[in-house]
Amino acid sequence: MDTCDLASARCVPCHGGVPALTSDAARQLSRQTPDWTLSEKADRIARAFRFADFVEAMAFVNRVAALAEEQGRHPDIALHWNQVELSLWTHSIGG
Repeated sequence: MDTCDLASARCVPCHGGVPALTSDAARQLSRQTPDWTLSEKADRIARAFRFADFVEAMAFVNRVAALAEEQGRHPDIALHWNQVELSLWTHSIGG
C-alpha cells in the first residue's frame, strides 16, 4: 500500500463501487492515529474525548459538526455530560 499522510489528507465523497481498505491497510494507517481505536473488524475508528463540563463538550460537538460538514464526513456522535464519543467509517462501502 502507498503511504498516506492522514494529517494532510482531505476527504473525498465515496458513493460506493470502491473497495474498503483491507484489514492490514487499515491497521497500517491506524499507526498514524494512536489516540483512535480501530475496531476488531478494522472497519471503523473511534475515540472518546473528555471535557470539564457539558458546555465544553457541546462546544466541541459543534466544532466537529462544522468540520464534518466541510469534509462531507459525518461521524456518529455520542454526547454525555463531560464526554464525547466519535465513531467514523464509510457507510457506502461498509468500512
